[in-house]
This record gives sequence, structure tokens and C-alpha cells, in this order.
Amino acid sequence: MPSPFPGMNPYLEHADVWQDFHQSFIPLLRQLLAEQVRPKYLVKIEEQIFIHELPEDQRWLIGRGDMTVSRSGADSTGTAVVLLEAPAIGRVPLSVDVERHAFLEIRDRGNRQLVTVLELLSPSNKRPGPDREQYLAKRQQLLASSVHLVELDLLRGGPRLPMEHLPPCDYCVMVSRYEDRPQVGLWPLGLRDKLPTIPIPLLAQERATLDLQSALHQAYDAAGYQDYIYANVPTPPLQGVDAEWAQGLIAAHDA
Repeated sequence: MPSPFPGMNPYLEHADVWQDFHQSFIPLLRQLLAEQVRPKYLVKIEEQIFIHELPEDQRWLIGRGDMTVSRSGADSTGTAVVLLEAPAIGRVPLSVDVERHAFLEIRDRGNRQLVTVLELLSPSNKRPGPDREQYLAKRQQLLASSVHLVELDLLRGGPRLPMEHLPPCDYCVMVSRYEDRPQVGLWPLGLRDKLPTIPIPLLAQERATLDLQSALHQAYDAAGYQDYIYANVPTPPLQGVDAEWAQGLIAAHDA
């Protein structure tokens, strides 16, 4: 059964769901694109890695509680060995949080030239901080190159990435063909709008298309999201008439 929402399902934006959706949606988009562009092009899944140092109360720490100067022991030959202790004890974090964001690359099969990059934004790409800055640096590098960029922002939360002349919207899709820059194609979307079918630019005047709404329904069905995502409120929560509208769709969906 497809998602009950006519467009983006806001319950997929919850922190407990989004990473799974992201990791499921990207391979599905790869499949849909590869069916159209093979054999001239390769469609590859790549990852950008974001490393976060955990807060102090979440770290595994090592250390010793005593300040013994030395103790004696013996090695396998029976020779006495003095084991020297450090004069001070420190603490070392044993782990960090590693976040992986999958994205798509379309490459020319013959020379492996990078032609198009497709990005699905995650919350950390939008929240102010080092992850946003890292993504913006990558974005700027792509926009300064001869690579086409397709950017899917299917998250209501977080400030939008820099974009001139973007009207107020809940979601946004950008298709940036390098020959047209600085102009880009924009699809500003509201909560109740159907996700669009968008062009995916390739070499010369070639292109593929992606029906984002159909792809979302496929991902929703394959993951069985209807079994558990409605136990939590969306992130950010819906308000007023939007909340009532969403509850009505879910109730009809479950009937």
C-alpha cells in the first residue's frame, strides 16, 4: 500500500526513520536511473562521511585510579622487571560517531568522467555547524565545475541551503545544469503538493527523468514503514490544520 500522503510523507522525517529512508531511497533512485542510461553511463552509489566527536558523557574512557610509581614482576626467563607507571593519568575517547550519507554519481562509461551528482539532504546537512559547512564546501566545488548537480531537500526542518529567489516552501528540489549556471531549476513544494518528475541532465542534450513520487511510494512499501512510523510525531511536528489533515489521512489509510 503506498504512502497515504499525496507528496512527501512528513513522518519519514523523524530521526528514528530518516537514516533508513535515506539509505533505502538512494539505491532505488540508482536503479531507476540505471534502467534509463545504461550502457552509456554508470550510476554509482558513493558516500560522504561525517565524523562527530561524542559528548563527554557518551564517551568510553580509559584511565587508572592509582598513582603507583612502580611495581616489580618477572619475565619468562625469571629476570626481574620494573614496570614503570606514568606520573599522571589522562582519559582518551575510544569512539566517535560516524555518519555516512549516500549519494549518486553518474559517470561516462568510456572515460569515467563525472557527469552528474544527485544528493538527498539529511538533517546534518542543514543544521548550522561543521557538517553543514562541509556539505556547503562540497556543493560549491560542484557548482564551480562542469558537473550537473541535483539536490533533493525533502526535510521541513532546518534552515534552507543558500538559494536566491526561492519562495517559502516546505520542500525543494534543485536541478543545476552546469551550462545554465548561475540559473538553476527549482521545484518549491508544499506539504500537500505531489513530488515532481524531474529531469536528470547528462552529456550534451541527453537527459533521464525521475518520478520522485512513484519512487517514494516504492520505498515506503518495500520498507514496511506503515507498520511503525506513525507511532511518533513528525520532526518538526505538524501544527493546526496540517496536523488534523495528516491524522485524517493516516486514519483512512489504516481503515
